[in-house]
Amino acid sequence: MERVPALDEPLKKTLGAATAKVMAEHLDLHTLGDLLHHYPRRYAERGELTSLSELPLDEHVTVVAQVADARVHTFNQGRGRRLEVTITDGSGRLQLVFFGKGVHKPHQDLLPGTRAMFAGKVSVFNRRLQLSHPAYEPLSGAASAADAVDAFANQLIPIYPACKQLESWKISKAIDAVLDRAVEAVDPLPPVLREGRGMAALPDALRKIHRPRTKADIEAARERLKWDEAFVLQIALARRRYADTQLPAVARRPVPGGLLDAFDGKLPFALTEGQQSVSKEIFDDLATEHPMHRLLQGEVGSGKTLVALRAMLAVVDAGGQAAMLAPTEVLAQQHHRSITEMMGELAEGGMLGGAEQGTKVVLLTGSMGAAARRHALLDLVTGEAGIVIGTHALIEDKVQFHDLGLVVVDEQHRFGVEQRDALRSKGKQPPHLLVMTATPIPRTVAMTVFGDLETSVLDQLPAGRSPIASHVVPAADKPHFLARAWERVREEVENGHQAYVVCPRIGDEDEQQKKTAEDEAEKRPPLAVVDVADLLAKGPLSGLRVEVLHGRMQPDDKDAVMRRFAAGEVDVLVATTVIEVGVNVPNATAVVIMDADRFGVSQLHQLRGRVGRGSAPGLCLLVTEMPEASPARQRLAAVAATLDGFELSRIDLEQRREGDVLGQAQSGVRSSLRMLAVIEDEEVIAAARKEAVAVVAADPELAHLPELRIALDALLDKERERYLDKG
Repeated sequence: MERVPALDEPLKKTLGAATAKVMAEHLDLHTLGDLLHHYPRRYAERGELTSLSELPLDEHVTVVAQVADARVHTFNQGRGRRLEVTITDGSGRLQLVFFGKGVHKPHQDLLPGTRAMFAGKVSVFNRRLQLSHPAYEPLSGAASAADAVDAFANQLIPIYPACKQLESWKISKAIDAVLDRAVEAVDPLPPVLREGRGMAALPDALRKIHRPRTKADIEAARERLKWDEAFVLQIALARRRYADTQLPAVARRPVPGGLLDAFDGKLPFALTEGQQSVSKEIFDDLATEHPMHRLLQGEVGSGKTLVALRAMLAVVDAGGQAAMLAPTEVLAQQHHRSITEMMGELAEGGMLGGAEQGTKVVLLTGSMGAAARRHALLDLVTGEAGIVIGTHALIEDKVQFHDLGLVVVDEQHRFGVEQRDALRSKGKQPPHLLVMTATPIPRTVAMTVFGDLETSVLDQLPAGRSPIASHVVPAADKPHFLARAWERVREEVENGHQAYVVCPRIGDEDEQQKKTAEDEAEKRPPLAVVDVADLLAKGPLSGLRVEVLHGRMQPDDKDAVMRRFAAGEVDVLVATTVIEVGVNVPNATAVVIMDADRFGVSQLHQLRGRVGRGSAPGLCLLVTEMPEASPARQRLAAVAATLDGFELSRIDLEQRREGDVLGQAQSGVRSSLRMLAVIEDEEVIAAARKEAVAVVAADPELAHLPELRIALDALLDKERERYLDKG
C-alpha cells in the first residue's frame, strides 16, 4: 500500500479553523503541502544602511540612529494614542510614528539616548519624512552592534501572494508554524537525477525559499523547485507519448503514380524548402504502425493547408479517408472551396469529367439541407469520398466512415480536446492526427502545452507573398491620422484593390446589454460593425460598396457576402473577427482594425495576415484611443514593429503569463505552475523533457519510483488527467 504523503494533512489541524477557511476560500490552499508550495512573490530587503540625510521616498530603508526624543500624544478625546520618536544619526533627523496599541512597547524600548537600528518604508507627512511603525532592534556594545547591524540590516523578508483577508505577514507566520514539517515532503526527483545535477534536497529547498539567509539560498531553492514542476509535467507528457506509441494504427504510404503524384504534377509552383521538409516528416509518421500525433505550426500564409492536403491525398492513395475539421462554417466552406480549386478534376472522382485517380471531396456542416447531407453521409460510409471537410457536425454519432485514416484539425485552440477525441474514435483503429495552428507558439510553450505532439514548423513564406506595412493610428491624440487612414482605404480601392475594417463588437445586441457595458466601465462600449459600417458608408467611404459580415448572420448570408467579396463585388468588408482565420482574398490589400487595443497580440497578427496575400503590398492600420504611455499602446507598437509571429507570441505570453499549461485555464482554476515561467525557463524545460523521456522509457509505469508517482497524482488530479488523456 502506498503511504499517504504527510503533507496532505488539512491546514485546520495546524493553523486553526478560521485561518484555514480564509486560506481555502481566498488562496486555494487546503493542505500543509499547498501552504509550503505557496512561495514568496519577492523579498523585501531591509537594505544596506542609509544615512538620514539621503532617505529615498517610498523605499524600504534600514538606518542606525540615536533616539533624541520620544513623546506620546493623545487625540480623539483621549481614546487615540500616537507615539512620536525623533531619531538622529548626525547627518539628519527623522520622525518615527507608532499608533494605537502598538505604542506601548516602543515607548518602553526607545528611551532618549538609545541607539538602535530601524527599518521601514519612507513616507511623507506634513511635508516631513517619516517611518510609520518601523521594525527596530536596540544595539548595545560595540562588537555585538556590528554583528547585529549585519544580521538585521541584510535580512530578506519574504513577501507572499496575499489577499485582503490575509496579509503577507500573517501568511509568513503560518509558514513559520509549518516549516519544520518540510522534512516530510516526498521528493519526486529520482536520487540519481538530483545528485547528478547537484540539486538541493526538497525539504532544504522549501526551507530556503521561505526563509533564505542569502540571495544564493533563493537561487538554489528556485532552481530546484522549477525542476520539480518541469520534470513532473514532462513525465506526464512522456507517459502519454509512450502510451500512444503502444496503440496500433494502419501505416499509410503514398502510392507511386497515384493521386498525390497527379496533384503535385499539376501544381503551378514549386513547394518551398520548408513545405518539402515538413511533408517528409509527416509522410515518415504516416508510414509507421502507431498513430501520428503532429502539430503543424505555420505563419499566416505559409502554406499549411497545402501541406495538410498533400498528407490527406497520400492517405487516400493508401486506401484510407481523411477528415479535416474546421472551427466555423465559414472556414469549412472556405477550405472546401480552396481544396476543390487546388485539386481541379482530381476532386471529381467518379463524376463525369473527373480524373481517373480522382476522389470525391465532400463538405459536411450543420446548416446543410437534409438531401445534401444524406448524400454526403452516404459518400463517407461507402468510401466514395476520400476527403471530407466539416465542422463539429463531423463528430455526430450519425457520421460513419468507410476507413478513416487521418484527421486534420485546423486551429486547435478553438477545438476542445473532447472533440478531437470523438473524431478519432471514428476509425476502426486510431487514425493519424495532424493539428494545424496559425497562432505561432514559442518552442518551449509547444513543448510544454503540446508535449504529446511532435512539432513541425513552417516559417518560410511562399514566393510571391508581399510585405505588409503596419502602423498605429492614435485616433484620440491625432484625429487627422484617422481621417488619413480612410483616405488610404479609398486609394487602395481606386487602385482596384479591396479592404477589411474589423470591429470588436457586432452591434445588434439589445439596448440593455449595451447600457450595462457602458455603466460598468463608464467608458464607451467597443466599436460595433453595424454602426461603423453605417458611418463609413455615409461619411469617409461614401460611394464605395461597403458590406458587413459577422457571426450572428445566417450561414447562407455569410457565405453570400464572402463570395461577393472574393469575386470583387464588394470594396470594403466591415467585419468582426470571423475573418481572423483562413479567409483568403488575394486582392484585399488593406485592413483597418478599430479599437485595436481590445484584441490580443496573436489575434492582431492573425487579422493582419488577411492582407498581403497577393502580389500587391499589404497595409495594416491599428486604430486606438489609448494614451501613448499605456501598456496597450506598447503592445500595439510591438505588433507594428515585427511580422514574426513567433516573436509576437513570446511578447504576448510574457505579458499575459502562460495561464495554466495543463488546460486548467479553461476552467478558471489558478495555474499549476508556481515557479516555472514557460518563456524564461527554456533550458530547464528542455533538460527536464530529456530526463523524463529516459525515465519513462526505462520504467513506463514508474513502478520503481513511488515518490514520483505520488507527485504525478498530485499534479494530475482527475480533471487534469482527463484533459491530458484526451489531448
